[in-house]
Amino acid sequence: MIRIMGLDFGSKTVGVAVSDPLGITAQGVEIVRRTSENKLRRTLARIEELVAEYQVTEIVLGYPKNMNNTIGERAEKSLAFKEMLERRTGLPVVMWDERLTTVAANRTLMESGVRRENRKEYVDMLAAVYILQGYLDSRGRTENE
Repeated sequence: MIRIMGLDFGSKTVGVAVSDPLGITAQGVEIVRRTSENKLRRTLARIEELVAEYQVTEIVLGYPKNMNNTIGERAEKSLAFKEMLERRTGLPVVMWDERLTTVAANRTLMESGVRRENRKEYVDMLAAVYILQGYLDSRGRTENE
């Protein structure tokens, strides 16, 4: 059984998704609210709890590169978060290009009729689902080739 966790790391929230036991589909789990940009202790502790609860074996973290493929401040923070996650959980953390996930998540919510003011409630979790699903799909392709 493999369970992979997908994370969308933002300045105020972290969207969390996990794969099914076969590693085929991603489901949204929750949005971890961050009290302040620089305090990650509680965020990491909650992610650790979820890792234990779902028996996660690997983590996929959204990598917010700029559209021109350069690395900005958000990507730097994500890389620092990756190191913290690896230290805390002892699990491998894979960086996954997330450039269009938030856009896709917003579009999906819009098309499903979620009102704009409610969208931000779900967008981070849905973005985590897209990050994880993209990764799962790419693994499936690699295994089939």
